[in-house]
Amino acid sequence: MTVPADAIPFRRRGGGLAWVLTSAGMLGLLAAATLLVEKIALLRDSTYVPSCSINPVLSCGSVMTSPQAEAFGVPNPLLGVVGFTVVTTTGVALLAGARLPRWFWLGLQIGVTAGVGFVHWLIAQSLYVIGALCPYCILVWVVTITLFVGVTARNLAAGLRTRSAALRHLPRWAPTVGLGWLAVIAALIGVRFWDYWSLQLRAGHSPLVWLAAGAGLYVLILAAAVMQSRFARSGPG
Repeated sequence: MTVPADAIPFRRRGGGLAWVLTSAGMLGLLAAATLLVEKIALLRDSTYVPSCSINPVLSCGSVMTSPQAEAFGVPNPLLGVVGFTVVTTTGVALLAGARLPRWFWLGLQIGVTAGVGFVHWLIAQSLYVIGALCPYCILVWVVTITLFVGVTARNLAAGLRTRSAALRHLPRWAPTVGLGWLAVIAALIGVRFWDYWSLQLRAGHSPLVWLAAGAGLYVLILAAAVMQSRFARSGPG
């Protein structure tokens, strides 16, 4: 007998991945929309200073005015708004009890894979070409990696259901993979800009700004850990 969708406990609909998609999608959408608003303001007034331009390292303005900010001929945040809207909608649908076909999951896998590849190109450009960081962009980086790990783990689990029990447990390592991945990026950021921060400290400047930035990155990583742990406990959606 088929159980009506409204009879399924809300917390169990779609599994942990539904929460990952919804939460990460909304965070990414918020960051992308904010970046788009800032970009429009900068286009209207070249002297405008974005709210996330804090110092020479945490400088959204430097990133937004670079060629990399329009890699495909349109502002990158516009791509983010579209992509994260799809992700958020997918998460909400899963929470509502929707069952998505295999072709949709394959399409989503292609999308998050392209997204994580693009994000790592942007990370390399920010660290080693532009030489500046955008706080909102860092949020997008964390969210995109979290989404890639979550969706890939779900699809891997679905593909291995009929295989050995040992292989079926591989996706349970998703939180560890995600946290390790983010930790490597955090280390690269620290090493790349350590000269600037150490100079500020030697000059007697307050470390509060970079401590706040580090705390913010820690909170983002912690949020990713919570979302991925929920996925690991609940299994694929």
